[in-house]
Amino acid sequence: MSVEDSLAAPVIVWFRDDLRLTDHPALDVAKASGRKVLCLFVLEEGTERRSLGAASRWWLDKSLASLDGDLRRLGGRLVLRRGDPRLILPDVAASTGATGVYFNRRYDREGSAIDETVAAELARQGVSVSSHMAWLLFEPGTIRTKTGGTFRVFTPFWKAHRPHLSPRSALHRRPDALSFFGGAVASEPLASLGLHPTRPDWSGGLAASWTPGEAGAKARLVAFLDGGLSRYAAERDFPAIEASSRLSPHLRFGEVAVARVAHEVLKVQEAGSVPVEAAEKFLAEIGWREFAWHLLAAFPDLARRNYQAGFDSFPWQDDASAFKAWTTGHTGYPIVDAGMRELWQTGFMHNRVRMIAASLLVKHLLIHWRQGEQWFWDTLVDADLASNPFGWQWVAGTGADAAPYFRVFNPTAQGEKFDPEGTYVRRFVPEIADLPNRQLHCPWQAPPLLRPDPSLYPPPIVDHDAGRKRALGAFAQCR
Repeated sequence: MSVEDSLAAPVIVWFRDDLRLTDHPALDVAKASGRKVLCLFVLEEGTERRSLGAASRWWLDKSLASLDGDLRRLGGRLVLRRGDPRLILPDVAASTGATGVYFNRRYDREGSAIDETVAAELARQGVSVSSHMAWLLFEPGTIRTKTGGTFRVFTPFWKAHRPHLSPRSALHRRPDALSFFGGAVASEPLASLGLHPTRPDWSGGLAASWTPGEAGAKARLVAFLDGGLSRYAAERDFPAIEASSRLSPHLRFGEVAVARVAHEVLKVQEAGSVPVEAAEKFLAEIGWREFAWHLLAAFPDLARRNYQAGFDSFPWQDDASAFKAWTTGHTGYPIVDAGMRELWQTGFMHNRVRMIAASLLVKHLLIHWRQGEQWFWDTLVDADLASNPFGWQWVAGTGADAAPYFRVFNPTAQGEKFDPEGTYVRRFVPEIADLPNRQLHCPWQAPPLLRPDPSLYPPPIVDHDAGRKRALGAFAQCR
């Protein structure tokens, strides 16, 4: 290779779940190298890594388009490929003469193994590789229990990690200029990846609810800091109120860095702009995400096996009709049905309602948490490899820091407590919208003239008391 060719050789930034330009350490290092930059995304197919669900594929389509638009405004583009990155990365590096490949680390077993194989092959080709931390606040395993082990309970985990969290004065700025590789590189058209649903296109509700991409993430964060954060501690459990951040899908696709979110929350907290209680409650929720990923790094089979092996003999029920009623929002419990319909329409469900709906499935109906987890994986725009199974195992009582197995949410009481005016239920379950508040969460108890026709809205799929008793018996027998 001539000196001229050497100077023209690019470095590759391999984008994955970090679809942004701000706070992107791999991109920063690539820029600092002084070489031309080639931005690459590979839609991974034919690997051991879990395939994306349908809602996530919809979001990814829009996020990739947004990132490509941002790069084009700087004079570059996003090169798209599909297939096995263990074959694609070495091929692109060889065909372009790339001298380096930079990426941000992944923490699931399959993703890490792929990255190690890619790095080894690139090194064999004489290509330098560097990986960086951008997905989490803390590298898993850097802070351990007093005995040197992995934290298995959230409260001590967060107590150990929270003191190390502080506003960072030197987060990575969004580059205002980049020097891009101008050589010929084959790229798949975004439409050819088949991420957007067709025949039918069911995504209208998602499109009306979300703005994927880095700009959408920034707007969402600013709106939350200006409004919802101050009310977060007091109102976060009420699904009819816009008090949650709704940042989770933006974090899932790395359109905003979790370090940036924490940084901005800490800034307004220290400035006295929001109550300390509200800021700390939200930071703890970020801590739950962190805890889930640290747990996945230590227990890679979180989506496949009970974290607590003692539940391996639990008598789960195979009930296809009950599962269908749950997925379609026809369980007869309005707060659950509202949540399941919100999920289907918007790709999202309020966190409090997620717990109530999950509890009904695994405890009242005794349907395996893996079935619910897979449904959420396919329908949630924010489903990720750690938080989704972690949350389901928590509700089921099979996971780390799990809700006690004897906690069985009463869906009627939960609805009355957290949707007292029925605003949320009426929005998503219009069949019973005319019921007065006192019967809205228990329509089967309404006077006969007000009671909904079972053909329009069903009675409860299972009696709460009977379902709770059955669940407790099954859990006690298992334990």
